[in-house]
Amino acid sequence: MLPDTPVSGKLASTPKARLQPLRRIFGHLADALEARCFLCGARSRGYLCKACFHALPWNDHACLHCARPLPDLPGKLCGACTRATPAFDNAQAAFSYAWPVNQLVQRFKFHGNLATGRILALALRDYLDIHQASLPDLVIPVPLHPRRLAQRGFNQASEIARIIAPSLPADLNIDGLVRTRHTSAQSGLDRAARRRNLRHAFECHRPVRGLHVAVVDDVITTGSTAETIARTLKRAGAERVTLYALARA
Repeated sequence: MLPDTPVSGKLASTPKARLQPLRRIFGHLADALEARCFLCGARSRGYLCKACFHALPWNDHACLHCARPLPDLPGKLCGACTRATPAFDNAQAAFSYAWPVNQLVQRFKFHGNLATGRILALALRDYLDIHQASLPDLVIPVPLHPRRLAQRGFNQASEIARIIAPSLPADLNIDGLVRTRHTSAQSGLDRAARRRNLRHAFECHRPVRGLHVAVVDDVITTGSTAETIARTLKRAGAERVTLYALARA
């Protein structure tokens, strides 16, 4: 045991005056690192200033089932969902796929700008805090085929899922779904061609029986991918399938 002797010199105590310069330095650093709006660069308390936040094409008037944007008709179903109920139980998309969100999504997805993707995912997280009806048990991203994953270097749906899952809160399983076929790109295909393209394209590799599963994607276009995945998960025993996406076309 060390002897009980007083410690002398500078280590014994730090006078209050000696801390003032440090406080000033850290104060200047805090000012320099003050958050700025991602879109316009104005000072902001969060990732967007109030003006840009409210100016974004938020998907507040949407179909209750598939999240298709509707013109000032909250609490309604779109024509497609009225004619035939989708296999998934609900969809939530933070934005309409319009400017500037469409450009930001493309910057994230096709140009590898993960910082942009993070901002969009945070916006989706905030949107879900308000709009989600029930919490899922499990979050699974829409998978990429290994060949496309190698080309792109990342799965945009996985990046989104990693950000929103902790706040739900729900278990995250990145490999819960597997894409078994290297399909053609969905962009440019009509609804019928998209469905043919995705036939037998997914397998569920995670026990989901009795669970509410949330499937995460970047954009819902025709809903063909969501439809195919929902059928796959429900064949595996999922009780409920919800889709979360950044934007809805």
